[in-house]
Amino acid sequence: MTTATLDPVRIRREFPTLDQSVNGHPLVYLDNAATSQKPRAVLDALGAYYENDNSNVHRGIHELSRRATVAYEESRAKVASWVGATEPAEIVWTRGTTEAINLVSTAWGLNNVREGDEILISVLEHHSNIIPWQLLAQRTGAVIKYIEIDDQGRWVLEDLSDLLTDRTKVVAISHVSNALGTVNPVKEVAAAAHEVGALVLVDGAQGAVHIKVNVQDLGVDCYAFSGHKMCGPTGIGALWARRDLLDSMEPYQGGGEMIHLVEREMSTWAKVPHKFEAGTPNIAGAIGMGAAIDFLSEVGMDAIARHERDLLAYALERVSAVGGVRIYGPESLEEHSALISFTLGDAHPHDIATILDSEGIAVRAGHHCAQLAMKHFGISATARASIYLYNTEDDIDRLAEGLEQVRSIFA
Repeated sequence: MTTATLDPVRIRREFPTLDQSVNGHPLVYLDNAATSQKPRAVLDALGAYYENDNSNVHRGIHELSRRATVAYEESRAKVASWVGATEPAEIVWTRGTTEAINLVSTAWGLNNVREGDEILISVLEHHSNIIPWQLLAQRTGAVIKYIEIDDQGRWVLEDLSDLLTDRTKVVAISHVSNALGTVNPVKEVAAAAHEVGALVLVDGAQGAVHIKVNVQDLGVDCYAFSGHKMCGPTGIGALWARRDLLDSMEPYQGGGEMIHLVEREMSTWAKVPHKFEAGTPNIAGAIGMGAAIDFLSEVGMDAIARHERDLLAYALERVSAVGGVRIYGPESLEEHSALISFTLGDAHPHDIATILDSEGIAVRAGHHCAQLAMKHFGISATARASIYLYNTEDDIDRLAEGLEQVRSIFA
């Protein structure tokens, strides 16, 4: 399937959910930043596991356990390769980006952050990359500082050297904003953070989906991402972290699988990554995430990125031509990922989404778990149309037509 030019019409045939009508209209799915649809290859992988290999992983002697374990660990290796890890052991399975961030804020943060230390995040962050650090600050007496944003939703870095001090212990930043689509200069900030000895964690929930990620090139310490935004199942994700960092951290949770030896008074832990994976894991989810990576790799990330960039340019032109629309986020396509966050006159974003849904068009409306970014622009919510590899110009035309209908209602 790998080609220089991606054919979205051909690809969308691999996604059964897209082949339906909603409210009497063919479905236009533009809510990919919330969750993507799943190709048959992923659905088949989930079914094959449950139908043929359903068994718990590791320690089992019988054949089903062996096959399940092989598939589970092969998927870990695929995830490691996807982000440029040096070895599969640097990948910890989690329920998703949120749990991965909480793992680091707890297992590393509670042992390394003290009263008066500083945690630097940005106003653009998803709540999943704010709340864990607020909890850590409350528990330790640390101070949270913020990178501000400009009128295009880009980080203001002129005072970065003032924000980073010898008390900065953590810099937690997003690769791509889920609310505005801003592609952030992570590599630049990571290099500056390391100069003061800070740990750098990246929320890659929207990054690993659209960008060919190499954590070595980014120069970061931790990278968290989710399967369900990149054609995989819900309830599965991964934390990449440097091996030496994982070795130094205490377990996040206790239970089976993560132990080496249990005595009456104390226990010892399994080697990484297993010491962070207490209990029966989401085996099917991990296998499904591996299948999603196979699918995306076959299509080709360069082809996907080129398709998304071209379709985003078309969408920005079509949507901005609708009277009363205000688009939030960077003007430059190089700084703007595959979504459009907008308002339309006096129409509430929830009304926009409701009217579009009546036409079979699925978008997201709300603050997108990014209330600090919304407050920066003096609004409570936006409507958000997010693009992926199976979207077409026809989808964008339908969106623009739907927005014209919204405009006529609220004129």
